[in-house]
Amino acid sequence: MQIQPKPATIKNPAEQFTGDVYLDLLAAPQQDGQHMMVAKVRFIPGARTAWHSHANGQTLHVTEGVALMGTRDGAVLVVQPGQTVYTPPGEEHWHGATPDDYMEHLAMFEQADDPAMSTTWLEHVAEADYHRP
Repeated sequence: MQIQPKPATIKNPAEQFTGDVYLDLLAAPQQDGQHMMVAKVRFIPGARTAWHSHANGQTLHVTEGVALMGTRDGAVLVVQPGQTVYTPPGEEHWHGATPDDYMEHLAMFEQADDPAMSTTWLEHVAEADYHRP
């Protein structure tokens, strides 16, 4: 058993996010054969990801604030603290804070065999898609 050093909080890149979004890496593979990634992600009001998908799916657990999560069919889920959402492999989606409140979630996914292929980033979310609810 070993206490891991805490990595610095990072600000996520503007190419993949609208608004300020901060990430704390909580868990990453430690040995061969491990693929689990877990991060605490905090969004300021109005901040959100770009459209993206995950090779092996993703689980998001909202811990604070209210999350918006959108899909290509135009649905936007309103997710409350304590609720968990699973997105299957390859499903294009976005997630972020409401316009008026910050939001924090735990993001969990299994990396692809090539970690660079774990997440496919696409275009930014249009304002009309973000304000759909």
